[in-house]
Amino acid sequence: MIIEIAGPGPGAEAARESIAAATASWGHPAEAVVSAATATGPDTKGVDPVAVVSLLLSIPSAVLAVADITDRIRKRRRAGELIERARQLSAEQQTTARLVRADRSVDLATLTPDQLLDLVADEPPAG
Repeated sequence: MIIEIAGPGPGAEAARESIAAATASWGHPAEAVVSAATATGPDTKGVDPVAVVSLLLSIPSAVLAVADITDRIRKRRRAGELIERARQLSAEQQTTARLVRADRSVDLATLTPDQLLDLVADEPPAG
């Protein structure tokens, strides 16, 4: 996910630091990117198909469902914090935090947590 900060002078830098602090506390440190064109490469990781099948067969479906719900609740809370931070920065420093996707960009301050999670989940794969 790419979050672009746009605004006048030092307000944009303060906004970037504020968003970076929020995401770092979740274990996802932010990276400064010079341009959106350099950040479009796919984040690929190797997956062992045998390990995936073994994992799926070893976890009962009820436990998996609970894990999915727990994950969604945690992500929804974090999305809410990120949106609230974007709203505060918009009001206090006249900066705009935008979610940049391959097909469009959206102002974070106008989204609900569920909309943000759906946008991130529905993002077309880079490539």
